[in-house]
Amino acid sequence: MAVVGILLTGCSSQAATPTTVAKASGPSKPVSQSGIANWREIGSYDESSLTASEGVATVVPPGSASYLLYRGITSVPASLVAEGWGHIGDPDSAGGYIIDAYQGPSSGHSKMFLVTTPSGVTVQYTHTLVASEEYNNSFDTIAPGSQWMVSGEWDTMSHLQVYPTPYLNHRTSPQGGNLPLAGYIQLDHKVSYIQGCDFTSKITLICASDDDSRTLFSNQKPLLEVVLPNALTGTTVTGHVIDLGSIPQKSTCSGKFEAEGVDYDVASGTLRVEIIQPGTCILHTTVYEYTHAT
Repeated sequence: MAVVGILLTGCSSQAATPTTVAKASGPSKPVSQSGIANWREIGSYDESSLTASEGVATVVPPGSASYLLYRGITSVPASLVAEGWGHIGDPDSAGGYIIDAYQGPSSGHSKMFLVTTPSGVTVQYTHTLVASEEYNNSFDTIAPGSQWMVSGEWDTMSHLQVYPTPYLNHRTSPQGGNLPLAGYIQLDHKVSYIQGCDFTSKITLICASDDDSRTLFSNQKPLLEVVLPNALTGTTVTGHVIDLGSIPQKSTCSGKFEAEGVDYDVASGTLRVEIIQPGTCILHTTVYEYTHAT
């Protein structure tokens, strides 16, 4: 939910309503007081916030070399803006297929996932909000195997959402249409302001939180690991939340940073985490790169 100067602003037919399983304990302490636990920083670089402030994904087209896909506020096509889809989130990709998460105004009753096939064809899938669901659509991430997709809302949450992966799961129509919830990842610790997640294994996600409150976690902008008991099958599971440490906040400018997208490149083992720089540096989005610590 980028907020950048000029214009940057921040299965059954219906799954069961999520239950609250998050612990009511005090702020959780990070595993690492300096850096990110289990990951070693290997570099960083800046991208334009106009084109890269919302998210990043590794795309591996069939028979072609992989590349990094970025999304920013200028990534929303005029045709989709005209339909009311004004915000794009952190995307993901599998097998060369790209899935973007779109949201409309707060008065809306649905969110949209746009599939772009390797040949460039686009197909829309619309999810109608269920009871108590937030309208926000901050990200999507495709689980290994490509059959299930995870997305999230905003504010303070005790769950993530699970959908059949549009287009790639046979439960969805290749022509697009309605996309119902399949279940939830019920979190054992509440989280706030999740901007992006990506699977690093079939049972592990890494998620970027823009939370500065220190009410849920004792550190600002925690990078969180969510560990599942098993690979997703389209039913509700419980996720164990671990605070790995804080996303770096480094800039020559002062003010509030904003954590954004997450990407994990399976082939290289590279984890990427985005953060928008503060103040007059707001048009710069820094991408931090990590590899597994040995």
